[in-house]
Amino acid sequence: MSRKILNLSKLASSGLFVLLAGCASVSPPATQTVEVPVYVQCVKARPQRPVYEFDKLPADASDGRKIMALARDWVRAREYELKLEAVVAGCT
Repeated sequence: MSRKILNLSKLASSGLFVLLAGCASVSPPATQTVEVPVYVQCVKARPQRPVYEFDKLPADASDGRKIMALARDWVRAREYELKLEAVVAGCT
């Protein structure tokens, strides 16, 4: 029985030396550069949304008034759309 304990203690001590030898051969930490994409807002200034005449109409406005308001708002909407497209094109 004593011989088994002696063999186990030798095995444990040799295992400890192997572990310590492995720790002694660790290379020093090296700096690594990792490139991670980071979101950057590309829109600096958002164009001001125009005030549309159609939005000011009462719910019971006649069809003619609604059509005329939409016709007048069409030009404002196209100008606003062009400004938005220019801003979005700057993001690509």
